[in-house]
Amino acid sequence: MKKNIAISVSTDPIPNYSDIIDYAKYMQTRVEFLHCDVMDGKFVEKVTYDASLIKNINLNSLIMLDVHLMVDEPAYYIDDYINAGANILTIHYEAFKNKEKLPEAIHHIKERNTLVGLSIKPATSFKEIRTFAYTVDVILVMSVEPGLSGQKFMPEILDKIAEINKFREENNLRFKIEVDGGVNATNAKSIIDAGADILVSGMYVYGAKNRDVAIEELRGN
Repeated sequence: MKKNIAISVSTDPIPNYSDIIDYAKYMQTRVEFLHCDVMDGKFVEKVTYDASLIKNINLNSLIMLDVHLMVDEPAYYIDDYINAGANILTIHYEAFKNKEKLPEAIHHIKERNTLVGLSIKPATSFKEIRTFAYTVDVILVMSVEPGLSGQKFMPEILDKIAEINKFREENNLRFKIEVDGGVNATNAKSIIDAGADILVSGMYVYGAKNRDVAIEELRGN
């Protein structure tokens, strides 16, 4: 049986914030999620928008919001983005200077009836976050360095995806594996075969001549 793959299209390549809502409206019948990349200029160099834009997208479209916080100390911002309308709220393992605060942050997101994602950079091993796999809804594997759209997918990340998938199967866990960075039609099948459930696409879909075709190519259709 063919695996159902969810597509989460990223806001990152969109140069004008005024165009994001139009993109969200167009995509709401075509993909499962809008991947909202939030950056603070500290955790990554780039600076994007804040919760007010997330709220505006939520008020003006029907698409599910997959909010990816690439910010320092994300625990301080959890309520802002949940109140704005995040359906999935993903925080970075590396963004917590005090790792003892991470379980509390995960618990808080779940208490707010929001799906919780935990993301790791390419250099971070799965074993560092393995204990959290029992409590999160999504593990977001970065296949490029976060903060810059248009980078090439790192093929060595396939082994990490496969490792996470094996752990999930062996422990009968139900979290989804999401992959973000350099995903395109050439590597999508390998990423899916390794165990991914959700593919994040930035420029590959946004910059495509025919976005509908690009989406179907990622799904393997």
